[in-house]
Amino acid sequence: MISQTIGVYLLLCSVASAWSPSVSSTNAPKVPKGGLGVEDSRRTFLVKTVLTTATTLAVPGTASALVKGNAPPVKLRASGDKPKCVNVEECQEMAERKAQEDKEQNQGPPPETTRTGIKYRDFEAGDANAATVEVGEDVTVFYKILKLGKRSYDGLSGEGTVVFSRGYGLEDDEKAPGTKSFITTVGSPQNIKAFNEAVEGMKVGGIRRFAILPQKGWERATKACDGGPGGTGSGGTLKTDYVVVPTATMVATEDCFDKTKLPFPTTYGEQRRMAQRFDQSLIMEVKVVKTAPSSMN
Repeated sequence: MISQTIGVYLLLCSVASAWSPSVSSTNAPKVPKGGLGVEDSRRTFLVKTVLTTATTLAVPGTASALVKGNAPPVKLRASGDKPKCVNVEECQEMAERKAQEDKEQNQGPPPETTRTGIKYRDFEAGDANAATVEVGEDVTVFYKILKLGKRSYDGLSGEGTVVFSRGYGLEDDEKAPGTKSFITTVGSPQNIKAFNEAVEGMKVGGIRRFAILPQKGWERATKACDGGPGGTGSGGTLKTDYVVVPTATMVATEDCFDKTKLPFPTTYGEQRRMAQRFDQSLIMEVKVVKTAPSSMN
């Protein structure tokens, strides 16, 4: 600031000197007695102007903001009772502990099981006045085959990725929900084992989710193919959604994927997704639309 004031002062002085005409002894005007001449008055005025300007610039004034707005928020200090992690291991341990606490807090009653141990959970009980589904009856259902996310606390609840479906209007060959359905006879050997067991006892309008291990789904029942989750094969590892399952064997798609089991995807895209998932643990969500006596009788 001082250097700027000095610069302005020198500049104004040079301007004042240049503006005042030179006075020689021959043509200098006579100075009235007891007063200043015209040129002296002009020079005095310029000097006073320079000094006033320099003094004004030397004294700092109050700065005003060019843009008015809200002040930035005050940074809050972390509360003393809130735990903090200091390295990656502690942060990871805290995250796992927090996830476990959330899991225990949100966890509902444990899932039920069928006579052979298939886990299932009812999301809607259905019509209380309707008869229950029994083996040998024809049943019409809507279904979704899901690959469940890792945040599911019981292996059945939560959002999942649809592998293929029928009746929900999610596939390319379905114009709207309810236009297509899956009709089969409960207990038929054409069905996957998990379906025959899990739908038994449901009512019309009921919605149930149940787990499908590869051995009770679309995996052929041979020693060479029995290597996925729940299998008895040995050697190798099978990576299932970033979880390595020990004592599991890699299974060949063409040899172990049983395409005769129902329900089965109908479009190429569905079949391709299923070929990548049949040897993993899946979830089937079923909604019973209606039941009828078996047409085979």
